[in-house]
Amino acid sequence: MPCYKLLLFAFIGCSMLNINSCISENVSVTIIVQTPPSTPADALIYISGNHKLVGDWNPGQIKLEKQSDNSWTIILKLHKELFFEFKITRGSWSTQAIYNEGEIPPNNSLFVKSDTTLTLEPLSWQDINFKLSGRIEGVVKYHKDLIGEGLNHPRDLIVWLPPSYETDMLKRYPVLYMHDGQNVFDPATSFIGYDWHVDEVADSLIRVEKIQEMIVVGVYNTPDRGDEYSDTKLGRAYMKFLVEKVKPLIDTTYRTLPDRANTSTMGSSMGGLISFLLVWNYSDIFSQAGCISPVFRDILTKALENYKGPDKQIRIYIDNGGVGLDKELQPGCDKMLISLKAIGYSIGKNLEWYLDESAEHNEHAWAARVWRPLLFMYEKNK
Repeated sequence: MPCYKLLLFAFIGCSMLNINSCISENVSVTIIVQTPPSTPADALIYISGNHKLVGDWNPGQIKLEKQSDNSWTIILKLHKELFFEFKITRGSWSTQAIYNEGEIPPNNSLFVKSDTTLTLEPLSWQDINFKLSGRIEGVVKYHKDLIGEGLNHPRDLIVWLPPSYETDMLKRYPVLYMHDGQNVFDPATSFIGYDWHVDEVADSLIRVEKIQEMIVVGVYNTPDRGDEYSDTKLGRAYMKFLVEKVKPLIDTTYRTLPDRANTSTMGSSMGGLISFLLVWNYSDIFSQAGCISPVFRDILTKALENYKGPDKQIRIYIDNGGVGLDKELQPGCDKMLISLKAIGYSIGKNLEWYLDESAEHNEHAWAARVWRPLLFMYEKNK
């Protein structure tokens, strides 16, 4: 059975992302959008994000105010320490703002610390002269509209099969469960039109015999991503959904090695956090976690320092970039490494750490270094 003792006492009265209930001080965040020349004359500009003040990801609910210089603005009163994510649209996701040619943008992200003004200058809009390119390397299968108990939204799975899967019918494979499944393999579904390239990278490493072959399961996210990827009621329901519904489905549908030694999880940002929570709370199911640019908060790392239980026999990979949001996340990574080392984890044994000083917080950066966690978890003859 999973053990929640570490995290339960640390989250009494305040969950990881629902930190608003614990902090009373508000600050002003001003968003200014300089509309590009391609903007239709009758367009209305909206903001949508992970807070009720910006519509809880409804792309056509919260309108900005038009100014005389073709800019649009909104002033939000947000709680300090909120991890704020948002996008700009003309009322639907198909008309979201585009900042680079051929690239669907990631969420704009901000750790709210003080009064802040953000100015955005979109290149164009997704429905205007936008073309997306790219493909999936290898064979993938889909499982649609899976529903989990206690979760608000159904979601899809995308399953990548390794090179020998359809020719070596006697072989069984370890499984890597990845969060934000839209972004793992397919540029057409990725937030920025640029995926993690896990398919290409894994295929290449397998063919040069650097890593074992594995099945990779991408679990799509939902509008509840923030809560589902943290230690909240929805987060615990999401973890239970993976363990009690997704994993049994994969193990009965594909030729897997279902034991804990061959079951791992990985994700970025909030996906990095939920990967850690999964391997820690379900160490009887998962043996390894890849935490890429993770959102680690003090409340978690301090709780970890006080852990007195048995060795969970898990392996943890953590990395981060040094630019933008990743730089803001670095203190959390530092504290997590200190906490893990304090309870017996060591680099080169059951812990790995990598810092890319030039990397930002996006799919381009994660694709560039995804070979590192894959090698850590699946290196041949390790």
